[in-house]
Amino acid sequence: MRRALFSNRAEAGRQLAEALQDLGGGPFVVLGLPRGGVPVAYPVAVALGAPLDIIVVRKLGVPFQPELGMGAIGEDGARVLNADVISDARLTEKEVAEVEGQERTELERRVKRFRGDREHLPLTGRTAIIVDDGIATGSTARAACQVARLQGARQVVLAVPVASPQALRELRPEVDQLVCLAAPAEFVAIGQFYGDFAETPDAEVTRLLELARAGSPPKAADPPSDEEVEIRIGPVALKGRLTIPDGAVGVVVFAHGSGSTRFSPRNRSVAAALNRDGMGTLLFDLLSEEEEVDRSLVFDIDLLAARLSAVTAWLRHRPAAERLPVGYFGASTGAAAALVAAADPAAEVAAVVSRGGRPDLAASHLPVVRAPTLLIVGSLDKEVLWLNRAAQSHLTCLNRLVTVSGATHLFSEPGALEQVAGLASRWFHQHLTEAPPKPSR
Repeated sequence: MRRALFSNRAEAGRQLAEALQDLGGGPFVVLGLPRGGVPVAYPVAVALGAPLDIIVVRKLGVPFQPELGMGAIGEDGARVLNADVISDARLTEKEVAEVEGQERTELERRVKRFRGDREHLPLTGRTAIIVDDGIATGSTARAACQVARLQGARQVVLAVPVASPQALRELRPEVDQLVCLAAPAEFVAIGQFYGDFAETPDAEVTRLLELARAGSPPKAADPPSDEEVEIRIGPVALKGRLTIPDGAVGVVVFAHGSGSTRFSPRNRSVAAALNRDGMGTLLFDLLSEEEEVDRSLVFDIDLLAARLSAVTAWLRHRPAAERLPVGYFGASTGAAAALVAAADPAAEVAAVVSRGGRPDLAASHLPVVRAPTLLIVGSLDKEVLWLNRAAQSHLTCLNRLVTVSGATHLFSEPGALEQVAGLASRWFHQHLTEAPPKPSR
């Protein structure tokens, strides 16, 4: 007789919590699928210090064979249908609608039963960790992931103790991360892997949610650390603004171009988007007020790169940022400075993003840049686009060039800068979270 993998759901949750300890990308919200997923989710929320909520979905069963799922529904109107099952069962749209109507009534009852009059926890800008006691077909989990995205989750992580290999293969494209402790080839039903798989009562779900609300897990991310700073480099004092959200996955240092300062509205807009996505930012003046009047210094790439390297060294000694991986965001000539600084063999830069940059001004340094580099250029910025394509051919690191359709050099067109922020956020989040943590100084 096969030995159960888990004695009960609580033990499965504790093991799952251990597997999630090094998960990056916070702040988190843990979402248990009621009823059986909540006893697994509770230890996860406690271990991560994250708030716990439910995410309610209902399986849609074929009318004459309810155990056969033809899809699932969730809050906010989410619906996932299996067209093959519906076709094989020869169901009409009316029959599907009738099942959905019945299940939506039950879904609303469960939301009311478990959550009462409280709104669901906000997911905007946060990582949703969806937890269930196991996955057989995946239709319910898929619906839960869709609901989390509809509610604004920045990332969706699906975490389960056990699942069928086929379900995992089908679900991987649906999520940002998938964590599963076991995927046995001989998978018949979830219950076969538990010693105790008794149905979880509604009252137990309610009790665990109340325990989570009364305990230490925060209900929202702490406000970011936000301060004006002065960075001294020899006789020069450079002013900046350092913002570190709670649970930041890294910090992005901005290298402005064409004489812009830390007050650049475009870079401040991108920085705010990165802050919302869980990344710290440092906006600072590359030149002092006295130096700004000398326009030749704007194109002194070696000077700007040296300033950027010195500021990065200063950042490494700030308590809030000393262990965080660092990325560079450069615009115009600032992008060239970022690439020159990143090419330094001693540099520990995890990623570089260039917005309308001049990487050609860093030409001799490009082959030795190791940090993954993203070049973003407006499709109508023809000359700069040509320069970026030529420069890209000299990069040997992981790199990508993306054009923003219909955008000019300053990305002033409606929605263009938002696209830049989204591209930069995804690039930094991927590569900052992959970087090893810095040792404490």
